[in-house]
Formats: sequence, C-alpha cells, structure tokens
Amino acid sequence: MNLYILRHASAGVRRADPSLDAKRPLDKEGKEQCLLIARHLNALRIQFDLIVSSPLKRALQTASLVGTEVAYDSKIQITEAVSPSGSLSSFQELVKQLSAYENVLVVGHNPNLPEFLGSLICSPGRAKIRMRKGAIARVDCTGRPGQLVSLVDPRMLRQVYASAAKSSRRNTSRK
Repeated sequence: MNLYILRHASAGVRRADPSLDAKRPLDKEGKEQCLLIARHLNALRIQFDLIVSSPLKRALQTASLVGTEVAYDSKIQITEAVSPSGSLSSFQELVKQLSAYENVLVVGHNPNLPEFLGSLICSPGRAKIRMRKGAIARVDCTGRPGQLVSLVDPRMLRQVYASAAKSSRRNTSRK
C-alpha cells in the first residue's frame, strides 16, 4: 500500500478556544496550497482508492479540494485517529484497516502527523519528520518498516512550477 500523508493546508491563526479552532477554515493561501499539491499528484498520475481525514474543518477542506482536483469521486472517510487528539495506537490500527487499498490519502494535523509518519518508517519515537502546512509524504507500506519515498511541501512545488514556466532553452547568444 502507498500511504500518502498530507498535513492540512494553511488555515490562518490558531484560535484559543478549541471549539472555535475546530471550525477554522482554510485561508486563501491554504486553498492555493491544495491546488499545488493536487497538481503535483496529477503530474504523477496518482489515483486514490480512499481518502481519510480528520473531522476538523481545515483538514476536511484540504481533503475535499485535493480530492476534487485529482478526480476522487467517493466519500471521504472521517476518523478521529488523525485528529489533533489522535493517538499513535489508533493511527496504527487505522493503517492496518487501510492495508487492503493500493493508494490512500490521509489528511491530518501537527503535532501528531510527524510522529505517525516516523512510526511507519522506523521504531516509534525514533524519527520525527518536519511537515509544513500542506506538506505531503508518500510511504510505501508493503514492508516493515515502511519506506519514505517522497516528502514535498508547497514551497518546493512553487519553485518547481515557477522554474518550469520559464523557457528551458539555453541562451546561446555570444554578444
């Protein structure tokens, strides 16, 4: 199974009240980040069998926007396992349940997503990988431990797509 782990895109400033923070939507930059991630996934011709998301609004919006752009037409599965209160054991149980699928996108939050990602590729607590907002990692989970295949974030993708838009022809003028 290829497990794609996506941290929700930018959603502005965190709210002090947890009930208000749970309803915090993506901001303009976050929506652009979703489009960049989707463009990257489309360039790789990724088709998801399942998309799983945290129930918080910003994660659901990220999952929905990316899913729409990559032509995912099934229902997004919602789980507390990747919410900010999710535990490592609940995440590991989720991964076991998802093993029947080929390509799965999981959308969640910091601070637990880097810990979850680290637990897939080595012993729990031994690796913590920084995931910026909108970052996506691909882990090949066919073996144990899993293999981190890629990790990109919107800043990298902006640079890639900006340089791709420029002419790739070499300047051969000798003036």
